[in-house]
Amino acid sequence: YAALILGVDIRVILCLFASSLYSLDIQAALYELCWHVIQGNFKLDLSASVLCDMMDLRDDMPSILADVFSILDIETSSLEEKNKRDHYTQLVGACLFFVPDAILKERLDPETLESLGLIKQAHQFNQKIVKIKTKLFYKQQKFNLLREENEGYAKLITELGQDLSGNITSHIVLESIKSLIGCFNLDPNRVLDIILEVYECRSDQDEFFLPLIKSYMCEPLTLCHILGFKFKFNQEPNEETPTSLYHIAAALLHHNLIELEDIYVHLMPLDASIVEEHKREITEAKQIARKLTMVVVPSEKTEDKEREKEEEKNDKAPDNQKLGLLEALLRIGDWHHAQSIMDQMPSFYATSHKAIALALCQLLHLTVEPLYRRSGVPKGAKGCLLRPLKNKRAPRPAESFEDLRRDVFSMLCYLGPHLSHDPILFAKIVRLGKGFMKEYQSEGRNDHIKDKMDTLLSCFLSIADQVLLPSLSLMECNACMSEELWGLFKLFPYQHRYRLYGQWKNETYTSHPLLVKVKAQTVDRAKYIMKRLTKENVKPSGRQIGKLSHSNPTILFDYILSQIQWYDNLIGPVVDSLKYLTSLNYDVMAYCIIEALANPEKEKMKHDDTTISSWLQSLASLCGAVFRKYPIELAGLLQYVTNTLKAGKSFDLLILKEVVQKMAGIEITDEMTSEQMEAMTGGEQLKAEGGYFGQIRNTKKSSQRLKDALLDHDLALPLCLLMAQQRNGVVFLEGGEKHLKLVGKLYDQCHDTLVQFGGFLASNLSTEDYIKRVPSIDILCNQFHTPHDAAFFLSRPMYGHQILSKYDELKKAEKSNRQQQKVHKYVAACELVMSPVHEAVVSLHPPRVWDDLRPQFYATFWSLTMYDLAVPHNAYDREVKKLQLQVQVIEENPDVPMNKKKKEKERCTALQEKLQEEEKKQLEHVQRVLHRLKLEKDNWLLAKSTKNETITKFLQLCLFPRCIFSAIDAVYCARFVELVHQQKTPNFCTLLCYDRVFSDIIYTVASCTENESRRYGRFLCCMLETVTRWHSDRAVYEKECGNYPGFLTIFRATGFDGGNKADQLDYENFRHVVHKWHYKLTKASVHCLETGEYTHIRNILIVLTKILPCYPKVLNLGQALECRVHKICLEEKEKRPDLYALAMGYSGQLKGRKAHMVPENEFHHKEQPVRSATPVSQQNGPGTTAKPATNASKTEEGVSEDADRAKDKSQGAAKPANKANSTAAKVTTSNGNGAPNRYIKERDDKEKSGKEKKEKKEKTPGSTLETKGESRREKQRDERGAGGKEERAPREGKEKTPKADRDKQKAEEKSNKEDNKAKTGNGEPKEPSRERDTGAKESKSKEKGGDRSAMSGSLKSPVPRLESAESERGKQPNLQHGLCSYTVSDFLIHHINYNSVARSKSRERETDKKESENTRGRSKEKKTDDKDRKDRKRDHMTTDREMSLESKRRKDENGTNSSNKHSKSASPCSGSPVSADKEKTKRSKSSSKEKGESAKPERNSSGGKKVERNHFLACTCCDLHNGSRHKHIDN
Repeated sequence: YAALILGVDIRVILCLFASSLYSLDIQAALYELCWHVIQGNFKLDLSASVLCDMMDLRDDMPSILADVFSILDIETSSLEEKNKRDHYTQLVGACLFFVPDAILKERLDPETLESLGLIKQAHQFNQKIVKIKTKLFYKQQKFNLLREENEGYAKLITELGQDLSGNITSHIVLESIKSLIGCFNLDPNRVLDIILEVYECRSDQDEFFLPLIKSYMCEPLTLCHILGFKFKFNQEPNEETPTSLYHIAAALLHHNLIELEDIYVHLMPLDASIVEEHKREITEAKQIARKLTMVVVPSEKTEDKEREKEEEKNDKAPDNQKLGLLEALLRIGDWHHAQSIMDQMPSFYATSHKAIALALCQLLHLTVEPLYRRSGVPKGAKGCLLRPLKNKRAPRPAESFEDLRRDVFSMLCYLGPHLSHDPILFAKIVRLGKGFMKEYQSEGRNDHIKDKMDTLLSCFLSIADQVLLPSLSLMECNACMSEELWGLFKLFPYQHRYRLYGQWKNETYTSHPLLVKVKAQTVDRAKYIMKRLTKENVKPSGRQIGKLSHSNPTILFDYILSQIQWYDNLIGPVVDSLKYLTSLNYDVMAYCIIEALANPEKEKMKHDDTTISSWLQSLASLCGAVFRKYPIELAGLLQYVTNTLKAGKSFDLLILKEVVQKMAGIEITDEMTSEQMEAMTGGEQLKAEGGYFGQIRNTKKSSQRLKDALLDHDLALPLCLLMAQQRNGVVFLEGGEKHLKLVGKLYDQCHDTLVQFGGFLASNLSTEDYIKRVPSIDILCNQFHTPHDAAFFLSRPMYGHQILSKYDELKKAEKSNRQQQKVHKYVAACELVMSPVHEAVVSLHPPRVWDDLRPQFYATFWSLTMYDLAVPHNAYDREVKKLQLQVQVIEENPDVPMNKKKKEKERCTALQEKLQEEEKKQLEHVQRVLHRLKLEKDNWLLAKSTKNETITKFLQLCLFPRCIFSAIDAVYCARFVELVHQQKTPNFCTLLCYDRVFSDIIYTVASCTENESRRYGRFLCCMLETVTRWHSDRAVYEKECGNYPGFLTIFRATGFDGGNKADQLDYENFRHVVHKWHYKLTKASVHCLETGEYTHIRNILIVLTKILPCYPKVLNLGQALECRVHKICLEEKEKRPDLYALAMGYSGQLKGRKAHMVPENEFHHKEQPVRSATPVSQQNGPGTTAKPATNASKTEEGVSEDADRAKDKSQGAAKPANKANSTAAKVTTSNGNGAPNRYIKERDDKEKSGKEKKEKKEKTPGSTLETKGESRREKQRDERGAGGKEERAPREGKEKTPKADRDKQKAEEKSNKEDNKAKTGNGEPKEPSRERDTGAKESKSKEKGGDRSAMSGSLKSPVPRLESAESERGKQPNLQHGLCSYTVSDFLIHHINYNSVARSKSRERETDKKESENTRGRSKEKKTDDKDRKDRKRDHMTTDREMSLESKRRKDENGTNSSNKHSKSASPCSGSPVSADKEKTKRSKSSSKEKGESAKPERNSSGGKKVERNHFLACTCCDLHNGSRHKHIDN
């Protein structure tokens, strides 16, 4: 107390009184000290420090202090002052660090302990105390109630624990145990328990204890109960069953000492609990997978991870005795009982525990070891030897593949995906599979062995599905196992592999919780990688993709493909990043692509049903890039395309197109430049260098892989045939419900892929392979129903191969270097190869076809290519120069290393040599082919029918089908026509062929698809190039056409002597014909543009764009097209943007070409008349416009020039027919054509009198109203005489001439008849005064308004009107061309309906009245001409008879119906034509009368042949053209 009061250190006082310390009442002192603290007299901290210092005085000081605290606890608990109790609690709490807790727990009250925090709850503490006290003091101990003695048990344990290495046997020990039981009266069950206890301690002594227990055994059920009690004892919460107990239970089960059913009921947990646990694991795995796919805030994600870690620490898996027994059974090799236990559990639940999986793997190692040593160990591998189990009851090791069915396959199935725990066993099973497949693929097996092998094959496939692939998914990035597995899988057919991949992808990942988690983790990782994949980080991203793909390729590729279908810009980076994949992964990639393509939930068309979906296009692009760059098997993809074609679906041909394009470098496009087209006519090397937009190099290996895949699976010919048949299927089978635009695209896609694929086969297959697979042409067409164009396309390379092979054989048989002999051998080889073809093609068409075309000509046309016809020297030179420039650039580049320079120079030099050698080879080939054609041409065409029929069949069966087949075929067709012409082929009318091609394009254009329109346009462009070349230069025309049978003007000529120039179409008339062709193209183009149909407008715009280099050449025709295209641009801007884009593109190009266009009078010769007085309102040309009169006058100036030229060339005015003919038709026709030789003479005269002609032209007024009127009347007479009927009938259906104009026309018709008579009699008729009145009327009508007169123009051909002039007297008539003059107004008119019939009749009556008045006024002039007319009448009668006979003969031979039918097709908007018979007769009579008047001397010299020639010239330029024989008929 002094220390506390005086503040002296307690240690000083303790030292002073240390000797008497023990005599002091310490307890009382401590009590007093503590009580003062409780009372608040002493400070707590000082008192605590004093108590702490006192602890060192005695060893039992803590116990003494605890006693004091105990007393104070009782006292303070009864006090009412809570502060004293609090002081007490604080004091005890301050002394806790030097007073042990155990002492306090013994002395203090539980409530106090709870307040101090030494125990959690006082209530539980009291209960625990009660239990302990009860157990200590009140529980009765078991004593030896059956008078056993401890000595007996001691001796028993000693006996069982002795050393067993000597001669001690279970029998000897058993006898000792019996003696002990008898001597000490031991309980047998307790003895058995002690035996089991000792066995558990010495579990390695199975050989001793098992016989002992078996000998000692009383009842199996008793043994089960004893074991069950042992297991029950270890089922406490914190107890763990020892492995030795599992071992003795397993050993007893294995030796059938106990039954599994008896012991199984004593094991925990229950089966229901196991099932619930398995379900809970699956649910948790799915929740984890769902969390991975959800977007989670980073903070929440970290919290979830921490919570999961805590749960993992707290949750300790309870002891599962059933799994422990199962593991022990597997360790000792008791597969039978282990299998029974696993059957009681969910699938793969037992093996999901690593210990059990490893135990089963060890058992499998031991079972397959002998067979693996015999058939599975690779060469050079040793491996470690495994010791077999000593247990004789374990599964027998497998010695053959058949033994695997006994136990191994079932073990593997129970193991499932958990084979991943033992990669070595995984490799062993895979190698055993490879060994089996080698035996399976060997030949020479009987049926019984084959059935066994098939069963084993199905077992291995099941193992691959249920064990190998799932185990690979659980392995961590094991590329070696992936490659090892591919070594087995590549021996399976791709059908089996893809079935396995499908199961792996769609079903395996749902079978086990671990696989569910792995799938979710893989998708999450794939998202992470794909979000960061760019072109710049391809390499690191590719490595991550590779690592992820080794284990779970199906999940990874499925996600990657889904991203590519949305974002096609990922294709490049993804393809580059796949270089780290294994072979198995590449194969899985192919399967995933096919599965994505065949996804039934995806629509392959966009919502507008007019285009193919973008996802399909993206996948197709990916296919081409991936299959080209990496060694992936193509068989599955090719078979998929084949199956879709067989099912009548053509969408997936886009895939084949991309694959062939990327792997073989064969590009199909119709948008080729002229240089590319030229390069495509050369050899394979030239095509590769200059024929494609992107030069795809290094395609040798990839094209070889594609070829091997096609040949190995026999898919080459089926694909070709299916594509050829599907072209029509697209239209007639698929096209019913699809938009026309989509149908056209699918058709083009099918056709382009066929051309591309056929080109690949032709360039990559060897001669033997191609001939072996492609049947003959008649089988292709008749049995396989292949269209003829496709059949010849497939057969064409075969013919070329066979001819070259036969040619080489003939050269080897007889060695000769003479060029002539080589050519003869080539011709002989062609005859040997093509003779069967000539016989085969006869069955392709009806017999009447071969009346005009020889099978030889037909086969020759379809078997040749552009490579055979011409050598593209410019293309070869161009590519060689490129390579030389490339070498020069390499030389000048100092940055390139020397070794690389050397390699590049060698490569370029080698390519130059190859190109030059190829050019030389093609040149020799072309020379041989041309020589062969020269020998064959005389037998090509027969003369059994007319040339018109021959040309029709040639166009129908040859030209048109092939010109739209491909771009190069379009060029070939045009060049072939030119070649046939240059070869001077008998009976081939070149002029008629070109006329038919250019005249009838409306229906052809309308029936084409988009790509076919491009090819057709290219064909027309090539044809126009030839025509333009002939048109541009007289010398070229005379050289290439002047003396050729193709330009004969006699239809029935069967031979050609080449000497009669008069039978040829001269240059000037050819220019007229070319103008007519241009006009017909314009008319057809405007018709298509005016239809409003999408297909018509699109196709004609494409065709016009293609032929733009050669058409239009005439300014007024170009203006007509420009105006109509501009209208299309305005109309389609909002409705159909694609048409608007086409129209705008063409319009811009057309404006750029306007500088190259020429007026009509420069395009073909036209002379202007001296004067004219026809009013504007009476101009009945091709049509008038609704433009002001100024524009109309500009247009009609060209017409007046044409009329003047026609006047100079005309033989004379058309003589009037008899009254009956004039009454019926109201119009007479006149061919207005003279003989060609007469025209030549007149042309010579014109050249001599050029000066006079020039002066006359300078005097001609071109802009006055009188000149326009005169021009119109001359034009009208021109059209009537030379075939103006051609435009008359079509225009009848569009407009009718107004009443006033028709009255004037009828009056002029009468006057024309009188003028014709006057001119023939006097040669210089007077100009009637009525024409002056007409001029006045013209000016009057012009003043009233040009708009109305412009709108009232007629579409009928003008009525012939003769206008004579003093300057024309004495001039010899020239050959008038048979082409009407056409103006721009033809294409700008607005259609007006016909007037009523009654109004038409009233016009006729008024017209007749005016005609009678005019006739009386001219009766005096007629009398002066009667005498001369009678003199010539006899000559006319003679000519009439000759021409009527000729006309009748021509009608019988040519047939009138064909001309009429053809004319209808040429003029789709034509009106009602007159019958051909009447028309021919009238034309013949008119022509004969004119000839009798103007060419009587020549007629006498020419005879009947002249009559025939004149008649042909009357229709050369008109009758050649379809619809040229239409006559104008008034209503």
